[in-house]
Amino acid sequence: MRKFFSFLGKIVTAPFRGLWWLIKWPFQPIIKFLNEQPTEQPLGEMLASLVSEKEARESLFKEIEAFRRHLLRAALWLTIGAGISFFFNQQILEYLAGPVGGLKNLTAIEVTESIGVYMKVALMVGAAVASLPVIFEFWLFAAPGLKPPEKKSTLAILPFAAILFVTGMAFSYFVILPNALPFLQNFAGITTQLRPASYFNFVTGLMFWLGVAFEFPILTVILTLMNLVKPKMLLDQWRIAVIVIAALAAIITPTVDPFNMSLVMFPTIGLYFVGVAMSYLVATMRRKSAEREKKIESESEK
Repeated sequence: MRKFFSFLGKIVTAPFRGLWWLIKWPFQPIIKFLNEQPTEQPLGEMLASLVSEKEARESLFKEIEAFRRHLLRAALWLTIGAGISFFFNQQILEYLAGPVGGLKNLTAIEVTESIGVYMKVALMVGAAVASLPVIFEFWLFAAPGLKPPEKKSTLAILPFAAILFVTGMAFSYFVILPNALPFLQNFAGITTQLRPASYFNFVTGLMFWLGVAFEFPILTVILTLMNLVKPKMLLDQWRIAVIVIAALAAIITPTVDPFNMSLVMFPTIGLYFVGVAMSYLVATMRRKSAEREKKIESESEK
């Protein structure tokens, strides 16, 4: 009777299973790629094999060629992003000049200054637009060396890398600039005559570097996956990290006053501890994955 109901259940669910197979079929190569185990080899053995084995050298050349392809595709994504931004560049320039009252308050003194600014802003916005596919290209290059749980977890956090970069840029525009510009324009009672080149270099540089600073949690996860850092080490060295962050905040911040410096420093310190928490999460996942694999191996030996 049990076999009959099992057979009947298979007949009833056959259309649904067929539909599920059709849905999964286009994604089979992706699923296979995510579940592939990397070939692990100690660094010393790998370096020795490069000297003694022709196949190892050929494998290295293939990796270099693969990196070149991903680098070219990343450059293509940046080109596409810049091309898209060109269509809206005039509106973007006007928006970026908002904190000083618009483009009418910027005075160019060189013939090529305006076109240089136009191109630079288009490239910066294009980099922001293309940040996610560019990060994905570098993930595709590094993914074959990761274990399946690591591939899936890093793939899941890629959108957050782009979000954090854009968040850092938005933070610098909406929080830093409104506080820094009035201080700089009237420092010591001297009125500043704003030029497009200097103004947009200042704005885009601040937005870019603060966007990079907001990537720290993602960088921490990557370094933890590569076994270059440990979460306990990051937590133990938090005092040194605060000093380094304060120094970087002093470099990034356009003014010398403590208020504007703290606007950069405190969020970055918060991101450092977010990175430490994510490092602990990744380390825990790696440990559980290793324990699971060890358990499976011990059960197969029995």
